[in-house]
Amino acid sequence: MIYKSTIDCVNDLEKHGHLIRIKEEVDPNLEMAAIQLRVFEQGGKAVLFENIKGCGFMAVSNLFGTLERSEFIFRNTFKKVQQLIELKNDPLKAIKSPIKNFSLGLMAKNALPKKVSSLPSYMKETTIDKLPLIKCWPDDGGAFITLPQVYSEDPTKEGVMNSNLGMYRIQLNGNDYKLNEEIGLHYQIHRGIGVHQTKANKLGKPLKVSIFVGGPPAHTLAAVMPLPEGLSELTFAGSLGANRFKHTYVDGYCIATEADFVITGEIHPNDTKPEGPFGDHLGYYSLTHEFPVMKVHKVYHRENAIWPFTVVGRPPQEDTQFGALIHKLAGSAIQAEIPGLHEINAVDAAGVHPLLLAVGSERYTPYQKTKQPQELLTIANHILGKGQLSLAKYLFISNKEDNSSISCDNIEEYFTHILERVDWTRDIHFQTKTTIDTLDYSGTDINQGSKVVIAAVGEKKRSLESEVRSEKFKMVMPGVVAMNFSEFTSYENAEQELKSLNSSLITEDLNGIMLIVLTDNAPFVSETLNNFLWTTFTRSNPANDIYGVDSFIKHKHWGCNGPLIIDARKKPHHAPDLIKDENIEKRVDEILKKI
Repeated sequence: MIYKSTIDCVNDLEKHGHLIRIKEEVDPNLEMAAIQLRVFEQGGKAVLFENIKGCGFMAVSNLFGTLERSEFIFRNTFKKVQQLIELKNDPLKAIKSPIKNFSLGLMAKNALPKKVSSLPSYMKETTIDKLPLIKCWPDDGGAFITLPQVYSEDPTKEGVMNSNLGMYRIQLNGNDYKLNEEIGLHYQIHRGIGVHQTKANKLGKPLKVSIFVGGPPAHTLAAVMPLPEGLSELTFAGSLGANRFKHTYVDGYCIATEADFVITGEIHPNDTKPEGPFGDHLGYYSLTHEFPVMKVHKVYHRENAIWPFTVVGRPPQEDTQFGALIHKLAGSAIQAEIPGLHEINAVDAAGVHPLLLAVGSERYTPYQKTKQPQELLTIANHILGKGQLSLAKYLFISNKEDNSSISCDNIEEYFTHILERVDWTRDIHFQTKTTIDTLDYSGTDINQGSKVVIAAVGEKKRSLESEVRSEKFKMVMPGVVAMNFSEFTSYENAEQELKSLNSSLITEDLNGIMLIVLTDNAPFVSETLNNFLWTTFTRSNPANDIYGVDSFIKHKHWGCNGPLIIDARKKPHHAPDLIKDENIEKRVDEILKKI
């Protein structure tokens, strides 16, 4: 099935029982988002909102809410795109199996974007205030586009083959934005559009930007696909959708002619305004910060346009399924680029970027009597220098040869493997005063934080404790306990508090306990694996918040002789948690009863 618009996809999903319609009037202020959250939690179908209060357009959510539905949407091309990616990783496969891979060459004809002569007659103009202005969380700064495809071109090498298509959040109203004239554009420092804006700034001219919403679903996925630098998102979209990316230019702006909506405008050098707050994928609000403001030129929509959206919040959410889909498509692409790497998992329950688990091979100095991490550290440095993986704060890496069945997708078993082998006096490696995710507030300033690599190699050194021996602890998993601690006030006080704690713990029998998590709510942390992952790794900055029982510094290397301690208490500089509105939840109950 080839989709050329969102309505094509909606009709096909409905035909095959993958979509429900809500005909009752629904408020874009919190209600639509609350329905999406509820339906996703229940593993539900895609949702078409036919009657949006104050808006003449329809909207759809949960299109990619399950991996099965995503695979259904791309059922005609999914396996072929997987094969294309495999061929990129191993070009000799094409030579070994020329007949089998012949169809992939034919498929490539869809990869090349196609320019059309003019704007299609079905494209009409509108204004920002006529769009579905969906506000997701009570304290959001305004309405946001949550599934945008943000298009920009290299100002020094213009044209679609020198473009970037990314998914960066767009604030449509609120704050100091002039309605219909200005919108906010938030992107992180490593993104492709940032390179384009830097070049435009040096030239002293504005950067032309087009924001596409909807259209073929392959375009949405292309905007989030972590493609290698130099590989166009537009060619990927054409291959996955079996439909060339069609575009034209109006007033110097690129228009995706099959998009449901297009917003064009300019970002002028050094022109910023406060953007946010916004409920984000870490489960907190990203706060208000200065980001580029885009001067709106024109807003287009196609006839029968449908506005796709999602809701971002504490994982898992719909974007979790994006990750699963990308992982299934890309397969071993990252492993092919990093020698010695077998497997990697950006842990969704921990907010993706804060925590990476990896499996590599330790092949150096096979004659060594005592195994210690060497090649694993080389692999770890390679990982932390790779695209969005560079945003990680915690990277655990294990040795495949120590346990051939180890997988970083089985998180509890993986931690058990690490904690049975790690040597806290040797295996902790910090990078301080470096960059972290813009949306991560565990550091004391935006984009600023630290990283730690924990690498474990060798035979099992210990058995882990699986029962609590002290009332002060709550058992999380073998070797890991949570402990309620006093309210965090400052890092100066924390240093003194942890010295006192260290003095008391050093005399206790902590045999088999390898990690102690300090928290404001130990029962919550110990209740589920996801609660442990979310609390521990989103609420700590390694260099500031890692301590250890009987710790020491030798030759500038930090280690500890007893258990590692992670201070995962809420800090004054942390962002607020996302909390649902109770009245809205009651309204959602009423709406969903009628479906």
